[in-house]
Amino acid sequence: MKATEGTIGRVFVIRLEDGDKVPDCLEEYAVDKGIKAAVVTIIGGIGEGSIITGPRHSEEMPPDPIITPVDEVHEVVGAGVIALDDKGQPKLHLHGSLGRNGQTYAGCLRPGVKTWLVGEVIICEILGVKSRRVFDQKSGFSLLEP
Repeated sequence: MKATEGTIGRVFVIRLEDGDKVPDCLEEYAVDKGIKAAVVTIIGGIGEGSIITGPRHSEEMPPDPIITPVDEVHEVVGAGVIALDDKGQPKLHLHGSLGRNGQTYAGCLRPGVKTWLVGEVIICEILGVKSRRVFDQKSGFSLLEP
């Protein structure tokens, strides 16, 4: 395990509107506000896009993702972490649980997932940490480095 300690800075309360793209618009907001590290929560509706629902084969590296389309409105609850990438840009790693008519999916929300009607987001900035996303050659992921 790797860890660091920080303190809570600013807290942002955001209402996403119909058609807003997640995580894109939240990363743009982080740039505008100078957010370098944060925890993010979201509730609301997702109308379209895709999520990664796991690796096709758990022993294969880099993983071959299972991409699951979201082609109808789903309720969503999610949590994520913002950290700077290797170019100094805030990147949001956001996982969520999506449900519709008794069926639930959970996974990583990919760029271009669109809000349906409304999304309610809380961003809690974390101060005093130098956390970054560092590219891992083996997995092909940019992993959080506290």
